Amino acid sequence: MADRQSIIQELENSVKGLQQEAAIEAAKKAIAAGVSPVDAIENGLAKGIREVGEKYARKEMFVVELIYAATIMEEAIKILEPELKKHKEMKRTATQFVLGTVAGDIHDIGKNLVRIMLEANGFEVHDIGKDAPTENFISKSKDVDAAAVGASSLMTTTVSVQKDVIDSLRAAGINVPVMVGGAAASDEWAKEIGATYASDAGSAVGVVKQILGKGG
Repeated sequence: MADRQSIIQELENSVKGLQQEAAIEAAKKAIAAGVSPVDAIENGLAKGIREVGEKYARKEMFVVELIYAATIMEEAIKILEPELKKHKEMKRTATQFVLGTVAGDIHDIGKNLVRIMLEANGFEVHDIGKDAPTENFISKSKDVDAAAVGASSLMTTTVSVQKDVIDSLRAAGINVPVMVGGAAASDEWAKEIGATYASDAGSAVGVVKQILGKGG
C-alpha cells in the first residue's frame, strides 16, 4: 500500500497535471490508507491548485485550465467527503468569507475564479451567486459570522451597488473588511466607498490576507 507522502504527492500532481481520473484514484487511495482527509486536501489537492493559480497569475496557464483544475479538485473532494465529515478541524479553523456578484449583474466567471483561489488557500467561501440581492450579502454575513465580504461587478450600470452593499453592511452593524472587483471597479472607486480593490483573481488572495491582517 502506498504511504501517506506518496499519496499526498499523487493528489497534488493530479491537480496541477489536470488529470481527473488520477485525482479520483488518489483520493480513494487516501481513504484506504487512512490518510486524514484534511491532510489530503490541504497538503495535496489545494497545494496543486495553488500552483495552477500561481501559473495562471503569471499568465503561464489559461482560465479554462484553472477552472478545470478546480473541477478536478472538487471531484476528488467528493470522494473524501464522507471521511471529511468526521473531521471538523477544517471547518473550525477556516476563515469565513462571503462572496457574490451584485444585484443586476449576471457575470460570474471572475467571481468563481476568486472563490477557487480563496478556497485553495484555506478560506471557507460562501458564494451567494450572481445577481445577488444586497440583503443576501447581509443575511449570509450574519449567518456565518463572516470575517470579510467580496462584491463583484462587471457592468458600469451595477458598480454603484457595491456601495449599497457596503452601506447596508455598515447599517446592519457588520463592520468587516470588503473587497471589490470586476471590470467596472477600480482602486479609486474602492477607496471612495471604503473597500479594498482586487484587480483579478490572481491578486485576490493577497488582498484578502492583507485586509484580514494575515500577511500577503
